[in-house]
Amino acid sequence: MTETRVHFYQVGSFAVGNRLLSDADRTVQASRERTNSLDAGHRACQGCGEALGARYALDAAMRATGGRLVAVNATGCLEVFSTPFPETSWRIAWLHSLFGNAPAVATGVAAAMRAKGRDDVRVVGQAGDGGTVDIGFGALSGMFERHDDVLFICYDNEGYMNTGVQRSAATPPTARTATSEAVGADPGNVFGQGKDLPRIAMAHDIPYVATATVADLHDLERKVERAMTFRGARYLHVLVPCPLGWGAASADTVRLARLAAESGFFPVFEAEHGVVTGVRRIRRRVGVEEYLRPQRRFAHLFAGEGRPDLVARLQLIADANVERYGLAPEEE
Repeated sequence: MTETRVHFYQVGSFAVGNRLLSDADRTVQASRERTNSLDAGHRACQGCGEALGARYALDAAMRATGGRLVAVNATGCLEVFSTPFPETSWRIAWLHSLFGNAPAVATGVAAAMRAKGRDDVRVVGQAGDGGTVDIGFGALSGMFERHDDVLFICYDNEGYMNTGVQRSAATPPTARTATSEAVGADPGNVFGQGKDLPRIAMAHDIPYVATATVADLHDLERKVERAMTFRGARYLHVLVPCPLGWGAASADTVRLARLAAESGFFPVFEAEHGVVTGVRRIRRRVGVEEYLRPQRRFAHLFAGEGRPDLVARLQLIADANVERYGLAPEEE
């Protein structure tokens, strides 16, 4: 049977325009040779940002390593929905670790490969924000200090979604969760708590740190492949909206990730050895209110007379991010 290569392209203000991309510039998912690292049949919720981010990140890592990759996965949503016993949706070498020790287990795998003389086999550790920013924080810091040859990816959905939507150290201020209820004079999660893990990773002076979102999957793939050009500890923090925990429509996952970046509330950048080397400048800046309103976890900020004072404080966080990383559009 004769094959004919068909080119698909889009037009629009945020699309490629009428220019066809070269093979080298196309997403990994456009190739028939992609790994399908996280395959069909998993039990993620409709619109799950984590499933989308993990598929793209791991397929990019597989392409970058020629398929010589081991993934270590902490307990959490990604592990639970992809491996209900006795099934699995993973088509790569994959290990499940405890909630808090994925960085340590990934370190052990990397050490074992080195002892066997298999420097060609690379290791990726992955976890949600609970297993990264909270429970696995100490093990991750140790991995950074030792400069272990591991790329650790945090899929940040800003809460413990698998166990009932509890607050994590990555939950934004004022957000309603099961453990930060929208009651009282200061409803939702409090200001001044939590951790900015990308900046903490940078403070360890590791070779590569980057942030990304599922709104720009080309950028996510590029950063995974860039990370694989380094040896030593590397860190990638990916924003992956959760329709269930955020109280958002399943169809809005990519839109919300884009608004998080375009408002400056989630800065997109990359750094090498503690120094910012590149940023994803905002194309069309929006206020944080446009990002917050579609999410029921922030509904209390707009009910009745609303809480414009709290929205203003959240706007200050976004403004500080724009200033710190130089994210403002060119015309500003």
